Amino acid sequence: MRPIADQVVVITGASSGIGRAAALEFGARGARLVLAARGEPALQEAAREVEAAGGEVHVVPTDVSLWADVERLAQEAVTRFGRIDTWVNNAAIAVYAKFQDTEIDEMNRIIQVNLLGQMYGAKAVLPLMREAGGTIINVASVEAERSLPYHSIYAASKHGVKGFSEALRLELAHDKIPIQVTTILPASINTPFFSHARARLEGGVQPLPMPPIYDPSDVALAIVSAAEHPQRDIYVGGSSRMFSVLQRMNPALLDRMLLTGGFGFRLQRTNQPATESDNLFAPVPDSGAVRGEFGKLTMPVSVYTRVFALHPLPARLATLALIGMAALLLRRRQQA
Repeated sequence: MRPIADQVVVITGASSGIGRAAALEFGARGARLVLAARGEPALQEAAREVEAAGGEVHVVPTDVSLWADVERLAQEAVTRFGRIDTWVNNAAIAVYAKFQDTEIDEMNRIIQVNLLGQMYGAKAVLPLMREAGGTIINVASVEAERSLPYHSIYAASKHGVKGFSEALRLELAHDKIPIQVTTILPASINTPFFSHARARLEGGVQPLPMPPIYDPSDVALAIVSAAEHPQRDIYVGGSSRMFSVLQRMNPALLDRMLLTGGFGFRLQRTNQPATESDNLFAPVPDSGAVRGEFGKLTMPVSVYTRVFALHPLPARLATLALIGMAALLLRRRQQA
């Protein structure tokens, strides 16, 4: 892979949250960036921040659920900078509601943006990367491996991202095409995602990211690391890896943990009234931000991510340690 300072990087969902944090990190390292999102005011504000950090930026307002928009995004990136080295599929939306309370148009929209949007991104960039090579980074979620209540459609879309990434990776390797595919699996991250989501929870309250909550900078570092040193999967936040390990070892136990005392439900609800606006079908009219409203609950740094997840050998050792901890937990539960 080229050094970050020599790369051309496309990021979708770049106006806020993880996408904006990644853009700032790439910009600080001298990358040339093409930023995409639906809300142009927030996108332009993000571009100004990236330029101040040292990056060169081109902005392309894009709805990733529209193939024509994504195709235009890829072509504009090549027209402006001559090539694409890294493509980050990051745009995502959500509805916090039980499945029975989720409307059909809401289901369709989440799948269109979260899953088809990433497929469209890969489809648009593959022919442009085919000869010179590059990296496709698909931002999924811990919910790509372990679904949570209130998030049935979102979790389904992220499961789809994981499955799509695995199949694409195999096909590229089989055809000896020098394109790497990395899947990012963050735990709960303090971004505006939760205030932007449509909420239909008990009591009419705003959703809460399930603790522990991590800072967007951890995910940004994982994305930038993958652009220069691709890995198969990068788990961001120790709880993301722990959930994955427990899901593989004993998903029924994890079910019981989430159901005991309504744990998995209560910890996703705030005491604040839900906002009246959301970004499901149209962007929120604000200037965007990297971080959300949960700074006091956020861990400033994920030691797991920075020490283990970004380095393959330590990551494998950390996984073995987590498996051992999970096995001990299972044994104690069985003896109780």
